[in-house]
Amino acid sequence: MEALELSASLRHSTDELDSNAVNISTNSATPTAQSTSNDVTAQGSDHYDTSHPRRGIALIINQVNFKDLRKRDGSDKDRDCISAALQGIGFEIRTLDDPNRKELLAMLEKVANEDHSQHDCLVVVVMTHGKENNLLYARDKSYEADRLWEPFLGNACPSLRGKPKLFFVQACRGKQLDQGVRLVNMSIDENVSVDSVPEPVSYVIPTMADLLVMYSTYDGHYSWRNPVNGSWFIQSLSIVLTAIGHREELLHILTAVSRRVAFHYQSDVPQNVKMDAMKQMPCIVSMLTKLLYFPKKS
Repeated sequence: MEALELSASLRHSTDELDSNAVNISTNSATPTAQSTSNDVTAQGSDHYDTSHPRRGIALIINQVNFKDLRKRDGSDKDRDCISAALQGIGFEIRTLDDPNRKELLAMLEKVANEDHSQHDCLVVVVMTHGKENNLLYARDKSYEADRLWEPFLGNACPSLRGKPKLFFVQACRGKQLDQGVRLVNMSIDENVSVDSVPEPVSYVIPTMADLLVMYSTYDGHYSWRNPVNGSWFIQSLSIVLTAIGHREELLHILTAVSRRVAFHYQSDVPQNVKMDAMKQMPCIVSMLTKLLYFPKKS
């Protein structure tokens, strides 16, 4: 169900594995897409409104200790790093350490019932054990990952309607390992042109619109965590947000996070051939309908 804990013994079970960083230089341009001014999706501005008085709430759920699962050493460092990075781009940080399932779901409902009318957006970060079928663990029981965003969808949270809701999940999603492939050459060079309709238009949006979920690994695979230095994904997310969070568009930021995880890290377990030199690839599921920037608040 879980990956192996390498800091102590390969015989014990957890959801992430130890790692060693490798430096690989790559060159890439920004992937782009074209749309036309009469595109039915180009309603109103092509940017999310970030002129509200406050950036919004960032809820960080940090699961270290469990009733029946192994302790997630290194997660406190992840919590502190991502808290500092999100605070640096203006979020109000709230942390929840080691909740049971009832406490976790109650906190999500509490945040959803608050007034977000003066906020730009919402962020939820979850760091925990996980397994196949998108199951995550609270301290005592498992829950489905979609329980994280259900309280914020559609009419469930009116004051976040039409605003971006971002979820970052650090957890395993299965038992498969990624051996990687040798990269010979990669080049991306495209042009961007995005038009929009300037006048305000009243329209209906899908229930799942304006939601983004980024998983630390793709479906069915392990996610790696160093018990001292933290997880590859959360550390990369923290570093990239701190470096370019105020100036780049969100998907550019997250692409840089994916690139860092994919190219900068590989596992270092020479005593176990099965686990050695493994890779990890984050997965972004985006239902965002506009561009999202985090400009500095005046």
